Amino acid sequence: MSPAPRRVVATAPGKINLSLRVGGADHRGYHALATVFQAVDLLETVEARLPEQPGSLALTIDSRVRGHVPVDSTNLALRAAELLRSETGTQHGAHLHITKQVPIAGGMGGGSADAAAALVALNHLWQTGLSPQELMLLGSRLGADVPFAVLGGTALGTGNGDQLTPAPAPATLTWLLCAPGGHLSTPEVFRVFDELAAGSPAPPPVTPQPDHEQLRALAAGDVEAIAGTLANELHHAAVRLRPDLQDLLGALRERGALAAIVSGSGPTLAALVHDDEHGHQVSQRLRADLGDLDCLVATSTPHGARIIEAA
Repeated sequence: MSPAPRRVVATAPGKINLSLRVGGADHRGYHALATVFQAVDLLETVEARLPEQPGSLALTIDSRVRGHVPVDSTNLALRAAELLRSETGTQHGAHLHITKQVPIAGGMGGGSADAAAALVALNHLWQTGLSPQELMLLGSRLGADVPFAVLGGTALGTGNGDQLTPAPAPATLTWLLCAPGGHLSTPEVFRVFDELAAGSPAPPPVTPQPDHEQLRALAAGDVEAIAGTLANELHHAAVRLRPDLQDLLGALRERGALAAIVSGSGPTLAALVHDDEHGHQVSQRLRADLGDLDCLVATSTPHGARIIEAA
């Protein structure tokens, strides 16, 4: 048997919601969702080391994106560590170091990816022996997007988004991701969604239905058909809070994107493009006309949270 490692590095992907259908708020204020998640190769990296002081937990962050990330007990990676300890009874500690690449509070699940990578890394570092399914179940207690960050690939999410069914998606999709600066609070976006729903003649259903047309297009690998199904029912709420997003979405389409949507609760925008070269062309046109924007090209990935190094 190989000795237990003292250092483990894991990655987990950011995500895009290719479709996001939202139910009305229940008595607890929760919303049922029907969403199609897709993982992209924009990764969060978590390095977990055994600490010099046994049993201690500490966190440092190296962020490649703008925005504030807490390093106290509210950080999802630290919460994941505490949850794993309490559930397994281990007395181990760790020093976690996160390298962030996913936009912060941008609707792409960066914090959830941190939690997922931390769970996978610490499960191996501490030799706690949980299966991926058990880690996903644990992750659902931290946030609805955490189980998908563990799973990766493309999946239908129902319930609060944490009940996952893998979806066939043989085509590699290429995305131009644009972060227009600032951030949007997910609870605030849902609050505005509820306000808009209250004033609508047709209230949202209690249980929204998945976009089966989109699932068929994904299974067929038909990129043009996939583009025609991209939709986000949080769009109007996000635009109410950030009116500039509407103009940016139009600008992406006018400059050649196949389709463009607000990613999750925003404000990151996800534009579907043909390939890497096409994505860079659209990005250059956009920047030439609108000034400097944080834009990058990413592709879909079958991988969820996984260990890339252990020693």
